[in-house]
Amino acid sequence: MNARTTSFSAQPPRRPSLPERRISRRLSALSSAEHGQNGAPTGTTEDELTEEIEKIKRYEDFTTIDWVQDAAREQLRRRARRKENAGFFERDGHLGWRRKLRDSYDAGQAWIVVTLVGAAIGLNAAFLNIVTEWLSDVKLGYCTTAFYLNEDFCCWGEDTCEDWHRWTPLWPVNYFLYFVFSIIFALTSASLVKAYAPYAAGSGISEIKCIIAGFVMKGFLGFWTLLIKSICLPLAIASGLSVGKEGPSVHYAVCTGNVISRFFDKYKRNAAKTREILSACAAAGVAVAFGSPIGGVLFSLEEMSSYFPLKTMWRSYFCALVATAVLAAMNPFRTGQLVMFEVRYDRSWHFFEIIFFIFIGVFGGLYGAFVMKWNLRAMAFRKKYLSQYAILEATLLAGGTAILCYPNMFLRIDMTEAMEKLFLECEGGHDYDGLCEAKNRWSMVLSLLFATIMRTFLVIISYGCKVPAGIFVPSMAVGAYFGRMVGILVQALHESFPHAKFFAACEPDVPCITPGTYAFLGAAAALSGIMHITVSVVVIMFELTGALTYILPTMIVVGVTKAVSERFGKGGIADRMIWFNGFPFLDNKEEHTFGVPVSQVMTSEVTSLPSTGLNLRSLESLMSQNKYQGFPIVENFTTKALIGYIGRTELQYAINRAKKEGFISPNAKCFFTQPDSTAVQTPSTAAPPVTFDAIESATGQQSVDFSRFIDPTPLAVHPRLPLETVMELFKKMGPRVILVDYRGRLAGLVTVKDCLKFQFKVEAHETTRDDSMLDERQERLWGIMNRVADWIADNVNGLSGGRIKLGGSGRSPGILEAHTADPRDHLSPIPASHHAILDGTEDEDNGVELQNR
Repeated sequence: MNARTTSFSAQPPRRPSLPERRISRRLSALSSAEHGQNGAPTGTTEDELTEEIEKIKRYEDFTTIDWVQDAAREQLRRRARRKENAGFFERDGHLGWRRKLRDSYDAGQAWIVVTLVGAAIGLNAAFLNIVTEWLSDVKLGYCTTAFYLNEDFCCWGEDTCEDWHRWTPLWPVNYFLYFVFSIIFALTSASLVKAYAPYAAGSGISEIKCIIAGFVMKGFLGFWTLLIKSICLPLAIASGLSVGKEGPSVHYAVCTGNVISRFFDKYKRNAAKTREILSACAAAGVAVAFGSPIGGVLFSLEEMSSYFPLKTMWRSYFCALVATAVLAAMNPFRTGQLVMFEVRYDRSWHFFEIIFFIFIGVFGGLYGAFVMKWNLRAMAFRKKYLSQYAILEATLLAGGTAILCYPNMFLRIDMTEAMEKLFLECEGGHDYDGLCEAKNRWSMVLSLLFATIMRTFLVIISYGCKVPAGIFVPSMAVGAYFGRMVGILVQALHESFPHAKFFAACEPDVPCITPGTYAFLGAAAALSGIMHITVSVVVIMFELTGALTYILPTMIVVGVTKAVSERFGKGGIADRMIWFNGFPFLDNKEEHTFGVPVSQVMTSEVTSLPSTGLNLRSLESLMSQNKYQGFPIVENFTTKALIGYIGRTELQYAINRAKKEGFISPNAKCFFTQPDSTAVQTPSTAAPPVTFDAIESATGQQSVDFSRFIDPTPLAVHPRLPLETVMELFKKMGPRVILVDYRGRLAGLVTVKDCLKFQFKVEAHETTRDDSMLDERQERLWGIMNRVADWIADNVNGLSGGRIKLGGSGRSPGILEAHTADPRDHLSPIPASHHAILDGTEDEDNGVELQNR
């Protein structure tokens, strides 16, 4: 804030100068806050007003939380509660046992919530693991002893399993049944998501990052989202789509924390406290997904949370510990493993292998850059043309994936199962369909190369479809395919030249190359490349293997991946999706040097309210004409002396309350400040306004006092303050808006949206590109899809004798038709253009695509 000086002179009584009046107001506001009042009656009235306004704000969608005001309100609430309970909890000036008991409960409430949430996340994770494995195996066959057992449990402890049967002995029939099951699972998952919880689609990590930072998305963390995500996630994975459950694990874990914490008043009314729980839940979600509690905490610190104090880290650790312990107690795989692809290595590595490790790291960086670029283009195409066909798209993707993947032994099985087999050493009977046999080496290399290319393509077109979909496991699977292929080639090279000096470190009669470790490192490289995370990946991989000797190779691979990834742009897929969806999020990991003052970015034409003179009719008309989330209060439009700031919610609540408590004339004068005792009252000065408590319904009220609802000390900066400093204020303090004043006079205001617009403008100027060719290609692709759809429809009509009509030449332009959609038919809060930024001022029916929830 600006530092202002005040000068006094021995002059006759006069109207105080502008700086004097601002300092007087701030001191008055601070004094009122000390006594729990703001120019209004004390007692529980103020606390009740705050609670009512908070309840209203809780249901405002697509707005941002002002962390500065939230912290100030929490302090006032604590002080008021202490005064209210002082007589009951204190005796003779000393704390009684009731006060101590209550303080202990308040202090322990966080640990109660964290324990309950962690246990619920662990139970849900165990349930999802069991269901997912059974649904994935049922596509291939069934257990004769018990239909509800998957293949591993059906063949438990048997070398040759006779109880697990394929559906038929005929390969083409099994192929067809595999295709049908995939279609059914994807259709069911997409239909449930669209009908009951559109926010259950996708990964959810991007949105959760924004929610933790203060962006409100009503329903995204609700009970229905939790339920539908938990039901549809196993179906989506079992359908064979190239999606994973690790990203959605974070979403359902955070949903669990939000739902449970709402039963406790401490978290129901305080956004800052809820943010701590959500950060802890994100850590627990990663912990149960990878069996890595420490890795989960580091992931929440490195990727999810913009605010992560020591207290939050300790609670995140405890929540991840409880969730992992419950999952281990459930033991869903009956092997003692927390995840299917957990593995242990008993052989070390050699320094000459670092060359191949670096090669794998380069692949991870290139993979991440390639997938992010083309996936965003696929998302743009999907948003423009396929938003009306979410169920059809997911179903066709699952069908196409089944057709392409079934012939390949690595693509046919579930991705987590594939990683389990690729990570294992060849010794000890761990041989999957001749993977370790030398005679099959080159066929395996070709099969793994095909799996790498095909899975990469499927990840690009599948991630973002309207089913619960993560990208962690698909990316790790791609890295595992490529890594195992490199490991096999290195092993073949060693066997061809066993006495070369390059392999001098190898011991005789002992396997020198372990291809499984290359698959493991490839998975780490691909995960780091797609998410742009480093430390958490190393710790997750260490906890998966328990091999201390492989920490250095993992660090080398991840470091190379990070260096290569940074050459193609900052931020992982979650950050790119935030930009694509237009969420107002300032990444605290980014550093900018713009070299401009905030005056070049601020909004100069500000809709402000005068402190006196505005009647109620004009005020309501002003609010109906715009959707701004708040208004600066100025002394008058001539001087523009900054008085304070009032939020839209507070103002609307004050108007409604005034009307409810008594008859208010439309011409009633609105006052946003109380009479200044230091000012000389002129004869034209209006009489002191009456507060709501003094309203008499019998006589029409001629003035209304809104002063108790304004913020008399808004965050204000000088116009010449560097933009980088203002962005740091937004990142560190989290205000909704920062006012800009020059010598006490309102000059403008700046929001996160203004900063992001300027940032995108600068970046677009530095990297100019023409998207006309891309748009033309998308139009051409859309035309091809329509012609193919018409051809299929015409053939189906002809073969069925007209009994089955899917459209075709009788329709124009065909089965698939591009048209303007109703904004509420979409599944995610994406703005009309991916260059737009949501800041909470948009009308939900204009510019925000939102499905009814």
